[in-house]
Amino acid sequence: MRDERQATLREGLRVLRRALRDEPRILGIAIGGSAVYGIMTVASAEVIGWATDNVIVPAFGEGDAAAGALAVAALAIILTALLKSAGMAVRRYFAAIGQYRLQARYRYRVSRQYLRLPLSWHHRHSTGTLLSNANADVESSFFPIAPLPFALGVVVMLAFALVSMFLADPLLALVGTLVFPAILLLNFVYQRRLSPPATRSQALRADLSAVAHESFDGATVVKAMGREADETRRFAVVANDLRDANVQVGRIRGAFDPALEALPNLGVLAVLLIGSTRVVNGSLEAGTLVQISYLLTVTAFPIRAIGFVLGELPRAVVGWRRVSAVLDASDSLSYGPKRLPAADGPAHVGVHDVSYSYVDDTPVLDDITLDVAPGRTVAVVGSTGSGKSTLAGLLVRLVDPASGAIVIDGADLRDLEHGEVARAVALVFQQPFIFEDPVRDNVTLGRAMPDEHVWAALRLAQADGFVAELDGGLDAPIGERGATLSGGQRQRLALARALAREPRLLVLDDATSAVDPEVERRILAGLREASLPSTVVVVAYRRATIALADEVVYVADGRVAARGSHTELLRDSPGYAELITAYERDAADRAAADHEAARHLGDRA
Repeated sequence: MRDERQATLREGLRVLRRALRDEPRILGIAIGGSAVYGIMTVASAEVIGWATDNVIVPAFGEGDAAAGALAVAALAIILTALLKSAGMAVRRYFAAIGQYRLQARYRYRVSRQYLRLPLSWHHRHSTGTLLSNANADVESSFFPIAPLPFALGVVVMLAFALVSMFLADPLLALVGTLVFPAILLLNFVYQRRLSPPATRSQALRADLSAVAHESFDGATVVKAMGREADETRRFAVVANDLRDANVQVGRIRGAFDPALEALPNLGVLAVLLIGSTRVVNGSLEAGTLVQISYLLTVTAFPIRAIGFVLGELPRAVVGWRRVSAVLDASDSLSYGPKRLPAADGPAHVGVHDVSYSYVDDTPVLDDITLDVAPGRTVAVVGSTGSGKSTLAGLLVRLVDPASGAIVIDGADLRDLEHGEVARAVALVFQQPFIFEDPVRDNVTLGRAMPDEHVWAALRLAQADGFVAELDGGLDAPIGERGATLSGGQRQRLALARALAREPRLLVLDDATSAVDPEVERRILAGLREASLPSTVVVVAYRRATIALADEVVYVADGRVAARGSHTELLRDSPGYAELITAYERDAADRAAADHEAARHLGDRA
């Protein structure tokens, strides 16, 4: 346990050092302002002590105060107060700026890392955890930055205060400073008790975020399945755990805060008790007693600033560990120096001896070889889990194959420059993501594109009709995730988004499953007749879709089991025929059962 606390302290100090290295100018100004505040605090004690001896005590003794001395005292007090306030303002302002700049910088770095990391890495991490990394964890990592300049300025204040007190009266200074070790010791015990529940609290914040995001993201499923109560209970378990951890943190703070507040006051009382006795017997000036008492009063709280920083270190360490796990992730897609050959026509696609596995060593695709001629429409057909969607992801390089190569126009995708694949290839998923933006922005995704080009893509996707009927046309808002559109309309809008880029290879992962067969036929026919036709690879299961393809590739157990036309495979491939006719047989069996049931009812009647 002791080693763990020491490791936490060392790691926390490294986080602070990193922050100072990342924002040296801003935080340096904040620390300078804090130092000015500390020096002026000590100076104000000197001024008050001088004013007590030279203005207040003579005024009581003689019944009148010298105007010159009174003016000098007032001017000195005002000047030190202004400089002290200026130091405080500079420290707070620049400390806040430094903290927010650090949080913004690391949110950006985490987000950029998310975009850089391959899809295989994202498969291993929940969305709620990723949101927590970019938000709550980054915030907690740099939460100690706000009190850090104050704590560092305290060192300057203490040095000047101790020198001032011991020069004024060593005995009273010794009595007063005995409270400092007690405060530091109490702070140490405080941080020791606070660290475990604070660490647990930060971890539970991420868990709560993950559960909440899952519930919100799956709101439709939760509502449709009547799981509201179950989701509420699941959320309540984590929320109650977080509440208990925060309550434990509050109890510890509630126990230690009064003691930390009381110790400085006890020190001041001890100094006043001893000092007043010495003032009475004439061995101490009243101004010296006031000066030392005042210094003890004003330095007690800044000493606690060191405790504030130490108190936030465990939470900062937990947050930083989670953030650095993202920043240090080594998963990556490497890129080469090549560019695709200059061409305006459809792409020539080759899949050479490709294998791929997910978490374990069980291959999802095993030694797949496939050649797609330019301009052809190829349907990839297979049962659930046969590797169709994995192949679609490999074709657009969402992931790299474990072995073998994906080739476009003779170039291995791994040898191409960053962005080359995205410029030539487009993928449309079965469940498209629609942004809460107008239609135009959902199609262009922020790229400069004339409206005529947008309408052309919508027409090719058979989406221009319903878009024209929307109130506002291209400027019509379509709600969060396209809430105002039907499933088929969302799919066609996502298809238009891909077509607007004029891809040379278009991969449709069951992307027209919610579109009726006649509209789907017009879409595929339009792709063939477009001014810039694409090579099309469509993952399909509907017979009407498959029949429109030039060639069908039947995938079974991660391998190409057969390929040819739809008619040829029905004749020559039993597995393909079994898969394609399964739905028709099931429908026929249900119809026969219904007919038989109706006949029995008729006989009884």
